[in-house]
Amino acid sequence: MDGEADDSLAGAIASAVEALRRRRFSEATEDELQAIRDLMGNIVVAVPHRLSRRTRPARRGPITDLRGSVRAAIQTDGELLRRPRRRRKVRPRRLVLILDVSGSMAGYSRALLHFAYAARFNTADVEVFAFGTRLTHLTDELADRDVDRALAAAAERVVDWDGGTLIGRSLATLNRSYGRRGMLRGAVVVICSDGLDRGDPQEIRDEMARTARYAYRLVWVNPLKGDSRYQPLARGMAAALPHLDRFVSGHNLASLDELADILRCL
Repeated sequence: MDGEADDSLAGAIASAVEALRRRRFSEATEDELQAIRDLMGNIVVAVPHRLSRRTRPARRGPITDLRGSVRAAIQTDGELLRRPRRRRKVRPRRLVLILDVSGSMAGYSRALLHFAYAARFNTADVEVFAFGTRLTHLTDELADRDVDRALAAAAERVVDWDGGTLIGRSLATLNRSYGRRGMLRGAVVVICSDGLDRGDPQEIRDEMARTARYAYRLVWVNPLKGDSRYQPLARGMAAALPHLDRFVSGHNLASLDELADILRCL
């Protein structure tokens, strides 16, 4: 009987967890959102690797270690008995998360910020930005190991939370202030937004094209895509689509799990 009770309890817990994974962030209660945030800490966000310019010693590397060869020859009176080899180091690509915190994203923005916080601590190189009508760099605010303090600091830093949306202008700031300095070069860039924008669609096209040239891959996460009836007809979303490598949903925990898998396999 005890075994049956344990199995029944385990089944009930698994069922409750799966229900939370499928719950839309915009429809969850405060208690459910807290439970979802706790589960979000289990998401492992990984990104593709790239070859670094730096090298490391390797028994059968493709690069001749000239300095090592000279040192080895000195030790053997000028006779090179072996030729040291090197190969290029492999390192994760930078992950850049850009979160829409405007009023139309109110049901999703805090959950996506928590996802960014989780990524910040299990991925080697992560930069986080938020935008509504302006771009705000949040990487430092999310560095606190206490999740509540980190999220509170991020929310306090963003002055246009729950306001309007200017995607093109925010991307222009990103490209001008950070893209030219190399932060976006070769990175996996993820924009989380519903694409509802009051700015000029042509500006979005231009800036998305510029971001795509900097980035290794460009991914757009749109919570509205979680609805089977959704079509990307909004001007901002339609302007962005041609420049994307992947267009995915982000309306619940299960979809963020899928996003983590997608990022790993880009």
